[in-house]
Amino acid sequence: MKPHQNSEYRGPVRFRSKHYAGYLSPRASGSLLWGHMQLRLLVRVFLQRSVLLVFCIALNSCQSHKANSGPSIEFTHIPPAAQGGRERVDTISGRVRNAQPNQQIVIYAHSGTWWVQPWPDHPFIPIKADSTWSTETHLGFEYAALLVEPDYHPLPELNVAPTQGGSVALVTIVKGVGTPQFAPTGSLKFSGYDWGVRMIESDKGGTDNLYDPENAWTDASGALHMQIKKKSGRWSCAEIFLNRSLGFGTYSVTVRDTSHLEPAAAFSMFTFDDPASEQHYREMDVEVNGRGNAANKNNARYIIQPFYIPGNLFVFAAPSGTLTYVLHWESGHATFQTFRGRSAGAGAQLVSEHEFTSGIPVPGKAVPRLIFYVVASYKNPMQKPSEVVVEKFEYLP
Repeated sequence: MKPHQNSEYRGPVRFRSKHYAGYLSPRASGSLLWGHMQLRLLVRVFLQRSVLLVFCIALNSCQSHKANSGPSIEFTHIPPAAQGGRERVDTISGRVRNAQPNQQIVIYAHSGTWWVQPWPDHPFIPIKADSTWSTETHLGFEYAALLVEPDYHPLPELNVAPTQGGSVALVTIVKGVGTPQFAPTGSLKFSGYDWGVRMIESDKGGTDNLYDPENAWTDASGALHMQIKKKSGRWSCAEIFLNRSLGFGTYSVTVRDTSHLEPAAAFSMFTFDDPASEQHYREMDVEVNGRGNAANKNNARYIIQPFYIPGNLFVFAAPSGTLTYVLHWESGHATFQTFRGRSAGAGAQLVSEHEFTSGIPVPGKAVPRLIFYVVASYKNPMQKPSEVVVEKFEYLP
């Protein structure tokens, strides 16, 4: 019998048996391979979609975090650190992130006090569509950028650095670039000391005054002449300042008759520490000006700044003739005195005396300054040039 006829030979039959675990028919083998490929494809698609899902979640989380983060201000151009003045300007610019609609930027420059920039009548700087801002500013030693609400009303001048709160959403302060540059000054010798002479304008007294070194000079006897006179249609004044700090001690200045002064003309000896705005510049003053009319008897005052705090201002009547003004400065005490004549020694006639015991500054780097300047006066504006003569300045530790 041939093998393919009812033979007991089982080899080929056994190998064809579909129940044998080690054998697959071509059709079954192809089906399994196709299924395996499909499974791998599904796994790959699942992994890709899972990664995409994780990425989307992470991206959404980042965007949500960004949307919920607060605003920030960065500077892209910072002017130099320099003492300010009307003619000393530069550009300051930057970028705001996460600002709210209608918010704007306000800039203050710190030079003596904090001055709003570029001018009090133009304080608001719009934020552009690309989140940038830019403006002209007068120079200062520090610059503050404020992100403010539409209802914010900036003051022209601040005694201390601006802070966040209320309509001020954010404040960022930076120092000016480079080594601090001080404004040019003149110089003179008076009473054995070297003094600087102011050359840039100031708004001390509530009005913008020019200052000219020609307005302060000493004569052959050594007396100091300080003048107020017109220059280019504006009042030009005189101020000198000692080139070093003297600290606690007794300061005195002898001044010839000031009874001729107009109400808007004032002479003052005061202490001043330019960088110490947080301590109100360690300023203490004795000041005298013209009466204007007989009813205004009190034409002089002793002051611990800020003057508006109760007890920080004492007014008195300065008589005609030569007077000597004295400040005794020690820890926790400041005593002012005024004497008739050229001496504060024994036998001198005392005109006025007052002791302050609250808010007395420590010396820091405060220096004595002498100034003859115009104060704002709507009732009695300055009418004509004027002069005071200071015979001597003395200091005793």
